[in-house]
Amino acid sequence: MPNLEHPAYPADTLLHLESLVPCRESQVSMLLSIFGERQQFSFPSIFIYGHTSSGKTYVMQTLLNTLQLPHVFVNCVEYFTSRLLLEEILIQLQSCSSEAEQTSHVPCDNFNDFVRLFKEAVASQELQDQTLYIVLDRAEQLREMEANVLPAFLRLQELSGRNVTVVLLSEIVWELFRPNTGCFEPFTLYFPDYSIGHLQKILSQNHPPEYSADFYAAYINILLGVFYMVCRDLKELQHLAALNFSKYCEPVVSGEANERDTRKLWKNIEPHLKKAMQTVYLREISSSQWERLQHEDGEPGQLKGLSAHTHVELPYYSKFLLIAAYLASYNPVRTDKRFFLKHHGKIRKTNFMKKHEKTSNHLLGPKPFPLDRLLAILYSIVDNRVAPTAHIFSQITSLVTLQLLTMVGHNDQLDGPRYKCTVSLDFIRAIAR
Repeated sequence: MPNLEHPAYPADTLLHLESLVPCRESQVSMLLSIFGERQQFSFPSIFIYGHTSSGKTYVMQTLLNTLQLPHVFVNCVEYFTSRLLLEEILIQLQSCSSEAEQTSHVPCDNFNDFVRLFKEAVASQELQDQTLYIVLDRAEQLREMEANVLPAFLRLQELSGRNVTVVLLSEIVWELFRPNTGCFEPFTLYFPDYSIGHLQKILSQNHPPEYSADFYAAYINILLGVFYMVCRDLKELQHLAALNFSKYCEPVVSGEANERDTRKLWKNIEPHLKKAMQTVYLREISSSQWERLQHEDGEPGQLKGLSAHTHVELPYYSKFLLIAAYLASYNPVRTDKRFFLKHHGKIRKTNFMKKHEKTSNHLLGPKPFPLDRLLAILYSIVDNRVAPTAHIFSQITSLVTLQLLTMVGHNDQLDGPRYKCTVSLDFIRAIAR
């Protein structure tokens, strides 16, 4: 039984729409109820919000195009000033109506001119008989424009006297939009994140025709088992699925395993998924470079210089500061004299050192250290003398901003700030080279 039902639209169209928006049937059903029939006045403004890759833009575009509703779709990032935004809406309105004459570009300097030109643009009989939808994607950019733009869009139906609904799409909640002076409250609709079951269903729909649906669904299940805890972005997961599927199929293509031999298929794909784990969200290399990298011999898990860590370019003294911070985080204070002084004298091995000599400090994690200890280690590892100038201190602040160092405690501590080094040993090795 179909989930989408509406008396104004044919059942075949709604069934096709339902197949295009999997796992978003309840949201589409709510939008259809709000829209009503074509000639009916809809709610003046609708605010749709949800995290990135939750289907807001795709669902609105698919809904309006499938039902062939007259609409204008504008991305507020591309048209970042009020004048560009208003003129783009008017330009797209001319193409909505077949009766409207293609006139020359008319400048629109303010919202008062926009309302007047908007009335003229929708004066055709075709647009008067049905609701016009203006969809503003990435609507959080409206907050950077003039103060009257957002409130005016929310009540455009009242200002123009036309059958128009403004739909705002955003990743942030409505409370961060509401002006201090108050405005017309839109109807708010939340798009929740896709669950792992939803992602499994959506990603499994893209299976190649030469393989069975069960085989591709098993591959998606393995992929989500690895990446779901670190990545919920549907677009990134689609990219990862397309990128690594050829490697998953290698044992089947070569005849070493069949489609049901999941153990061999998993052992073959595991090291390559570990490689991909290092570049989730970064997209450091193209798909062709990634495929070439997969065919090269090398230790699994090594990105051969393509990791983001090796691309970090730091100033000269910032590199030494980071190395000194790593040494201060992972070496005990009692070893500083032995490591960084030329004439440190004889060091007695105490029972404490024997007790803990087998415990790796890397397993215990970084320890906080004071600023004076960081500078003392810096002066001992740099060949030439470094004066403690403001330039050095500003580079420490930059490393904290880059999240390579973390400040522990508060700035108003009497004994000075304390830091932790947050980078890995591989990172420090790359910097030290």
